[in-house]
Amino acid sequence: MESFSLILAIVVVTALAFDFTNGFHDTANAMATTISTGALKPKVAVAMSATLNLVGAFLSVEVANTISKGLVDESGIRPEVIFAALVGAILWNLVTWLVGLPSSSSHALMGGLIGATIASAGTGAVHGDVLVTKVLLPAVAAPIVAGVAAMLATRFSYALSRNSEGKAADKGFRVGQIASAGLVSLAHGTNDAQKTMGIITLALIAGGSIAPDSDPPTWVILSAGMAIAMGTYIGGWRIIRTMGKGLTDLRPQQGFAAQTSAAAVILASSHIGFSLSTTHAVSGSVMGAGLGRKGGVVRWSTATRMFVAWGLTLPAAALVGALAESVTDLGDWGTALVATFLVAASTGIWLLSRRQVVDASNVNELDEPAGVVTTAIAAVTPPPSVALSEGLTATIPSPPVNPAPVVQSGPATPPAAAV
Repeated sequence: MESFSLILAIVVVTALAFDFTNGFHDTANAMATTISTGALKPKVAVAMSATLNLVGAFLSVEVANTISKGLVDESGIRPEVIFAALVGAILWNLVTWLVGLPSSSSHALMGGLIGATIASAGTGAVHGDVLVTKVLLPAVAAPIVAGVAAMLATRFSYALSRNSEGKAADKGFRVGQIASAGLVSLAHGTNDAQKTMGIITLALIAGGSIAPDSDPPTWVILSAGMAIAMGTYIGGWRIIRTMGKGLTDLRPQQGFAAQTSAAAVILASSHIGFSLSTTHAVSGSVMGAGLGRKGGVVRWSTATRMFVAWGLTLPAAALVGALAESVTDLGDWGTALVATFLVAASTGIWLLSRRQVVDASNVNELDEPAGVVTTAIAAVTPPPSVALSEGLTATIPSPPVNPAPVVQSGPATPPAAAV
């Protein structure tokens, strides 16, 4: 049984708090498209996702080992460093949740850990080769690969259902979408819950509670799985709205294609130990699905804000982690000061979120205006097809821009004389 110091207990609790924020921050990855297309009711969707997140946490420890054994030099890390890293990750998660941006919880954690480690032990304590090959390259590749796969899968799905009756095809794809959403939830638990496992294991090694190069203990796996499942069940409705309605308007065929593509990318990366961002994979697949449907568009104003958040995640979390480590290095009172700041800032962000509540009742209400690019694309999009009751298909004609004047036959009626 591991021996615990007070600081080690604080680190474990803070890591589980991060895992909780990871859960509600990333619920959108699995269930945003399912909710937006009406395949599942919001509360049912998050309950299903939470259960499968817990199951997925037990499927692998490869990503956890990447964090606990590969990213930083564990021999030079103190528990206070890991605590500072978690502060940076939690605050970034909460800020991006407040504004409804689907940023990467994974990269927030990586950034916080890198910044705190550099502040404590210098740049030499960070393994640059692991950072590049297992964190940065997957961050760039994941949305591209998932997006292209989703675009192709969307086109294939529409081709497959071309001769099917509209309602029957939609119903079939909604069923498939539920299955694919479950697969994404399972993949999310497999990939993201492991990151907290890796952080707690690193803290236990740093605190001398377990031997170096140890795998995560069973209680760590269980607690991390429970924390991310509870966060998922809370439902990060703000980000669900952005992912499901803010990026593009999805139909069941697109939702099925997006989730299946994202799940394949996430599970493959988990198997080989890449610390992949599920947010990047799912966001890329949603945009790919939006572009895969004829006439489909992506709201690039929302996507641009999302890309900016992705680029800022690592450096912003690293900066906060480094500042927090500088304060905790002052002693116990410095650690207490950082902990107090974390609680106060988290409370303040939650109070700000109460000014405009987003929950299960209004998650599908879109308040994102179409951007200039979207409006221009929509203006040249072919008119939609409407299925008639007899099974025929009619095209709604566009009204003429300049209708020709009506020419009356016969003599014109003279105007009445002014009296």
